Amino acid sequence: MGSSSSKSSYKEPKKIESVHFAEFENDVPDMSGKTIAITGCTSGTGLVAAKTCAKKGARVYMLNRSSSRAEAAEAEVRTILGDSSNKVSTINCDLQSFNSVREAAKQLLNETRANGLDVICNNAGVMALEDKATEDGYDVQMQTNHLSHFLLNKEIFPSLLKAVELRGEARIVNHSSLARKGPGGILQAKYFGKNGGNLGGNGSSMFFGGARWVRYHMTKLANSVYTQALNDRLEGTGVIAVCAAPGLAATNLQVTTNADGGMNSTWIMRWAQSAEDGTMPLLTAMVMPGVKGGDFYEPQGTGAMTGKADKVSLDSLSADKDSRTLLWSASEEAVGEWREFKK
Repeated sequence: MGSSSSKSSYKEPKKIESVHFAEFENDVPDMSGKTIAITGCTSGTGLVAAKTCAKKGARVYMLNRSSSRAEAAEAEVRTILGDSSNKVSTINCDLQSFNSVREAAKQLLNETRANGLDVICNNAGVMALEDKATEDGYDVQMQTNHLSHFLLNKEIFPSLLKAVELRGEARIVNHSSLARKGPGGILQAKYFGKNGGNLGGNGSSMFFGGARWVRYHMTKLANSVYTQALNDRLEGTGVIAVCAAPGLAATNLQVTTNADGGMNSTWIMRWAQSAEDGTMPLLTAMVMPGVKGGDFYEPQGTGAMTGKADKVSLDSLSADKDSRTLLWSASEEAVGEWREFKK
């Protein structure tokens, strides 16, 4: 199937009935008194996570770019809580702008400093987009999927420590992908630098093939490696870093990628699961008891594409210790030092 054909045929997420989510949601513990922040929650796994946390009693901050979609997503959460509820709000956060992220972090820190932030969920992501730079000069995928989350996390870290002081634990949760194992190999420094628009062009062959997908692989591997590098530094703080992957979940991620020319075929979506079922690993990492720092959760079905959430062993690329050093150094070079971890 050619790219022009696929563009015309995949304009909204495939409608798939959830298989496991209702049972899973029943097991999610009460979250009254806790505060959760989630990036990229206008739809898909982020919105499912926001709605679930709200249902369970949490105060929810939705970090999205200002848009009608962001307003609609907040309204959808409000239907659960009641329109007058003060337990959900949107903070403008454009991950393709470091200035926007800093402003969002400042607002979130101000609003959560007193009572703490229990979970920051780094969910937002883009997939297989064109080889182009953000306003800051970085690859649009790497800045959106990793660098801006690193910046956000380091700026709001005092609120996580406050949650530890008050309630004993806080979590930083990253959202990776099966693409972390895809073509491209170990992390390479050039993908973290100001090289946007000069990282291989716009080739895309089927699924996970071509330069677009190599760049995406680097970002999703970065999510996994970041979890391990961060967890190394968090020991003794009460904050833990955890990672998840959704398998193959039918969300707007594929729609956006297809529209941008990054999917020459959408045949693989015939094996997808619902966005709700795809959110189970993420919610496990965010809120379920028994989770430990460094844990990785993804679907337990064939190829880790569908099924209930399961804790899995780290793949060799994610476990590479030299990659942790590279990632931390390159991330701090891009967005500044993480003060709490300076000796």
